[in-house]
Amino acid sequence: MDNTFDFLIGEEGRAVTCCFTGHRPAKLPWGYDESAPGCAALRLMLADAVADAYRDGFRRFLCGMAMGGDIYFGEAVVALRDERPDVTLTAVIPFDGQERGWPASWQKRYFDLSVECDSRVCLHSAYTAGCMMERNRWMVDRSRRLIAAYSGAPGGTKNTVLYAGGQGLDIVRLPLLYM
Repeated sequence: MDNTFDFLIGEEGRAVTCCFTGHRPAKLPWGYDESAPGCAALRLMLADAVADAYRDGFRRFLCGMAMGGDIYFGEAVVALRDERPDVTLTAVIPFDGQERGWPASWQKRYFDLSVECDSRVCLHSAYTAGCMMERNRWMVDRSRRLIAAYSGAPGGTKNTVLYAGGQGLDIVRLPLLYM
């Protein structure tokens, strides 16, 4: 994985770029239980939303690399890239070591997904107040579409959806199903 962001700049770049926001496991209806039907449903909806984005001309996908929705999104993009080699995935990391302190299984998925990314952007060498929202705004500011797995709960996902709406992005909201 490169440590650079090889990217079209301006409206030309935004026109082909899609990013994601979504909840971490603690805010998902099923929590950490990925065997729950709601989790399977979200993963299918993400795969469909990523495929729809591709059909709509999006080729570059930005992933914030957080536990939960971000990792699911990144995995869906990698699966699409297996079929469509013109797809690229960029890891947008708020600070070096964001995965420290996560459960071992999530750390493994983080590193496995990192290896699959075509490029990497790391905004800070260490945690700083506001770095998560800075990461989210960085992605929105370089995208034309936002896919959001969002329950309506307050927090970073809500703030990102509101910011993206204010920036005029096309927002595809995926429901979180309580099954």
